[in-house]
Amino acid sequence: MTDNPQHEAKTVLRLTGITKRFGPLIANDAISFELKQGEVIALLGENGAGKTTLMNILFGHYVADEGSVEVSGHALPPGEPSAALDAGVGMVHQHFTLTDNLSVLDNIALGTQGLWSWKFDRKAAKDRILELATSFGLSVNPDAMVSQLTVGERQRVEILKALYRNARILILDEPTAVLTPQETEALFKTLKMLVTEGLSVIFISHKLYEVMEISDRVLVLRSGKLTGERETSQTDRHELAALMVGEEIALPEVEPVTPGKPVLELMAVSTAQQGTTTALKDLTLTLRQGEITGLAGVSGNGQVALAALLSGMIAHQKGDMAINGEQVTKWSPRQALKKGVGRIPEDRHAMGAIGDMSVMENAISENYRDKPYSSAGWLDWKAARQFTEKAIAAYDVKCPSPDARIRLLSGGNMQKLILARALDGNPDLIIAAQPTRGLDIGAVTYVHNRLLEARKRGAAVLLISEDLDEIRALSDRIVVISEGELSTPSARGERSVKELGALMAGHKDTAAGAPNAA
Repeated sequence: MTDNPQHEAKTVLRLTGITKRFGPLIANDAISFELKQGEVIALLGENGAGKTTLMNILFGHYVADEGSVEVSGHALPPGEPSAALDAGVGMVHQHFTLTDNLSVLDNIALGTQGLWSWKFDRKAAKDRILELATSFGLSVNPDAMVSQLTVGERQRVEILKALYRNARILILDEPTAVLTPQETEALFKTLKMLVTEGLSVIFISHKLYEVMEISDRVLVLRSGKLTGERETSQTDRHELAALMVGEEIALPEVEPVTPGKPVLELMAVSTAQQGTTTALKDLTLTLRQGEITGLAGVSGNGQVALAALLSGMIAHQKGDMAINGEQVTKWSPRQALKKGVGRIPEDRHAMGAIGDMSVMENAISENYRDKPYSSAGWLDWKAARQFTEKAIAAYDVKCPSPDARIRLLSGGNMQKLILARALDGNPDLIIAAQPTRGLDIGAVTYVHNRLLEARKRGAAVLLISEDLDEIRALSDRIVVISEGELSTPSARGERSVKELGALMAGHKDTAAGAPNAA
């Protein structure tokens, strides 16, 4: 990405033989690499490959069992985040670390004053923030409350916070996970400006096309080891994916289908406000047999309410709702299951599973009162075990046994079990909310193939995702939700990324005369 050959630049960061063990698990195994001034390194790897552990060691949150970290030729004291900050290392986490009830200025300057400083020069701090913002295209209002900022604006504040502390090395962990395409484009423009000024970047992402666009060099971790290193200009997405998982990955093929009859119909449906969750407003949507409808949108625009409504967690306040032509009146999670609704919750830890229950208990948790698991009020554990063992085998769930606590499973394996439970009995309607969030490319491909299999047998699938690439790859039709309202639907490929991004950002739908029905 940069113009100057990296061998001419000086080394700003050197990791040598970094090893970290957690009991018998070796999270990092003798990892060594260097980062040059003005270079962008992409760090790739499956879930559990050791990326987060390595960055926590670099930033001082963890202490390595072996190895050393040097910044600009000086050894970094282990386990001291303040030393990393003083050495010019900044980190922007995927989940922002900002305080909502403070201003932008206070968030950026927080912690930069000594404990015994008697006066904070707000004007000087504000002037410096504005200077940095202007220099690098990070437009923010220092006086604005963080609670009033958009997601993209919050990320700018996080980057400004690092620059304010004179960061020379910036670690970005999944920086585009919640951004619109336009916000991602703006972020990359800013990064390129920063790099030309000598900033060095470690970029962590699951999105290979972003890695190809922004990085100079790619490092691949697998099972705690550095297994691959490539110049970005000398590789491609297919090779990087294979390096991540250790074998070639066959991406799913979406065959054209002819949709069948409506499975779900929502007609001018509105929901009541639930706390801070965005409510649905006169929403009209039809989901048909053998069709995947992708719901795109920035987080917090009504996706939670829609998933909760269709899953039976909440009822609609007004409008009409029908499943397979039958009007819905009495509605609950149990009624949704009886009506053939399969649910993949967006948060597998908080909503999809109970961590201290076993894999088997979680596998039957939605149907434990029904046959074959229950008879005359008694649980049939033999039937439960048979189903769980069958699910483990069919969905390639890697776990010690059906009796193991589900919290011990990796995110990908937990998601596979939730898929097995949701797809058991071939539901007519599948609500897949963020089904691949936080998963590596191997697990993502597996989940996508299962959803496509359900589509092929005739299920209606609602794919709710903040990953626009996932939406565009799998969906037969795409609708965008913004502030609880839907855009007009479009077929796959009909709207460009830029057009979809504009709708996600709240721009009004320009489709003339078309209702928001799907």
